[in-house]
Amino acid sequence: MSPFTTNFSDAIIVRNALKRVVQNQKPKLMKPKIAAQSGTFESSDVIILIEPLPDNSGRKLEISSTVMQQYGNSFKRIVIEMLDQYEMTDIHLIAKDKGALEPTIKARLETAIKRSLDEQEGTMK
Repeated sequence: MSPFTTNFSDAIIVRNALKRVVQNQKPKLMKPKIAAQSGTFESSDVIILIEPLPDNSGRKLEISSTVMQQYGNSFKRIVIEMLDQYEMTDIHLIAKDKGALEPTIKARLETAIKRSLDEQEGTMK
């Protein structure tokens, strides 16, 4: 990979940072408003649970997977990239994976994040 190559989520983060610099704004960090969940604990799926934390708590991640030895680093990278993309902070995220593929993980994360921001209906209201 070239040192000038970047992935899509990095480009979004850089673009948002540049917009804030131009507009002289501080970063707008997103915080979960409500507890939310997405996914199931079935084979080839992942369940994501999100809970808000008190202000200035940062991120608390609990990730477990049946394929942690093989794909644990990749799974953690996906989670962190998605949280960075949404600029999430003060969040407790629990992920329990049963061999989900990357598109499934990303879809479950996005759904749980949007539900926690109260932008999408969920089952925990």
